[in-house]
Amino acid sequence: MNLTVYKSSGLNGEFIIPPDKSISHRAAMFSALTDGIVEVDNYSLGADCISTLNIIKALGCEVDFISENRIKINAQNAFKKDRYNLDCGNSGTSMRLFSGILASRDLEARLYGDESLSKRPMKRIIIPLELMGAKFKHNQYKAPLVIKGKELFPIDYKTPVASAQVKSCILLAGLNTYGETKVTEPFLSRDHTERMLAYLDADIEYSQNISKIRKSVLTPKNLKVCGDISSAAFFMVAAAIVPNSDILIKNVGLNPTRTGIVDVMQKMGADIEILDKKLICNEEVGDIRVRTSELKGITIEGEIIPRLIDELPVIAVLASQACGSTIVKDASDLRNKESDRIKCLVSELKKIGVQIEETEDGFVIEGNVNSKLEGGCETECYHDHRLAMSLYIAGLICQKPIVINQFQWVDISFPEFLKFMDILQA
Repeated sequence: MNLTVYKSSGLNGEFIIPPDKSISHRAAMFSALTDGIVEVDNYSLGADCISTLNIIKALGCEVDFISENRIKINAQNAFKKDRYNLDCGNSGTSMRLFSGILASRDLEARLYGDESLSKRPMKRIIIPLELMGAKFKHNQYKAPLVIKGKELFPIDYKTPVASAQVKSCILLAGLNTYGETKVTEPFLSRDHTERMLAYLDADIEYSQNISKIRKSVLTPKNLKVCGDISSAAFFMVAAAIVPNSDILIKNVGLNPTRTGIVDVMQKMGADIEILDKKLICNEEVGDIRVRTSELKGITIEGEIIPRLIDELPVIAVLASQACGSTIVKDASDLRNKESDRIKCLVSELKKIGVQIEETEDGFVIEGNVNSKLEGGCETECYHDHRLAMSLYIAGLICQKPIVINQFQWVDISFPEFLKFMDILQA
């Protein structure tokens, strides 16, 4: 689907943001590890999270939809077979986290995915799992991965980069391994895994950038998934840069390891408020109000990068409307996403008139609040859902309409994206 985006005169209204994908993945996976029955409320229906549901079904779980976003998972017959062939679709989260789950079990599993996922690096999880004793067959550290599970050894591992997927993979292997498995990161990454495992009574400790886990049996407890701040980020940026905008996004997850987008927007001068904060299943939740703002350029680097790595493409759009330079550093991991997000982002934003230059580990944007983006061209999303949505937000402030080719890739993470945009522009 090729989509044309037109300039907007203002975004107004309120809505409940769809479920968090990272937490949805973990809710399904960890329910499968309880050996009981769990109901998960507000589960994401994005394609990646459906891939995770399909995998736990293939592993022997019964999955029933009670309502559109509420599911019941019965894990009492899970992991009973000797061999599994598991399709991860486009989901790197599914492949990396299930690798940790399966490596410590007495079975053989083949994890595969689509063309895009088959190009993504898996060495960062294979190395620590092999140190624990796991056996892999792979194609130069890329999928498909064949795992011969066995009893593992605990390790004390220092990750070369801060990655929630790598950390979670190791912790999930440690969950079924005698002794203490310890993971130390250079910076703190998302801690949804630690929070949910603790909520389900795992023997886990975590503080700052160090997490420790010991062999545990998870307690089946019902789970509720909060709204996805990574999805909310697109609307937050849109409201800040589109004239005459005032929006309220409800039920947004405010986990401190994910609110880098809020911190950056506030530092840039955005008119943003956090309202009605509460705690749900060990996760902070609240509402976010954003209005049209006057912005200034800043430098984004260091330990905040893991807290907003997925939001950097739309932050680039935000920076195009700020006064002065915005410099993004220490974000080389963007090159290992669904696309090389640095290279592709720079290429496409240049087409519409953004003054942006690529660097080895990020980019530099010369923003000018008085300059308008030209638009009037076709853009590519490179099979990357976040790049597609970022281009859409940029299109809202272009003088001429832009076309985004293959916009259907948005369905990977946010199939409701256009519906909510229509609500705010009604």
